[in-house]
Amino acid sequence: MPGITAWAGFYELAAPRKGENVYISAATLLEVQEVEILKNKFGFDDAFNYKEEQDLDAALKRCFPEGIDIYFENVGGKMLDAVLLNMRLHGRITACGMISQYNLSQTEGVHNMMNIVFKRIQMKGFFATDYFPEYAKFLDVVLPLIREGKVVYLEDIAEGLETAPAALVGLFTGRNVGKQVVAVSKE
Repeated sequence: MPGITAWAGFYELAAPRKGENVYISAATLLEVQEVEILKNKFGFDDAFNYKEEQDLDAALKRCFPEGIDIYFENVGGKMLDAVLLNMRLHGRITACGMISQYNLSQTEGVHNMMNIVFKRIQMKGFFATDYFPEYAKFLDVVLPLIREGKVVYLEDIAEGLETAPAALVGLFTGRNVGKQVVAVSKE
């Protein structure tokens, strides 16, 4: 599911053009180690832990001094508010989730919405299931990229069915790094 979500949001909806500044919000980053994984394993130019930054606007300006053309939204709240300040004219936002808001009794407001008008930003929400009919197209694009090493991924494998509950809870606390998988059996 994460693969088709990323493909649909990025390639099908945001339609990146060469030279654009892209910000992908990684909602589970908690440690410096994970920030380094984004930079060293996945080839990101820069990364930061949004939960540790005191000033998200300043962090985005540090990483994107010229602004953001494309933002892949899955955090929401204060992060989205700061991103709206840093979007470039005619920027595009694709939203597949807002994890910072999931367990709140009252969600945070977003105060910088007028930037959508001022900067003529396009913002579109979607579910991965919207793109299941395009699954063959997704595989045609992504499988060669994986084989060529241009798309890399991490799996966080929990061994044994008894580890499944803790692995599930870990998804919501940012304990896993990469795609959480439960290996029920080695066979």
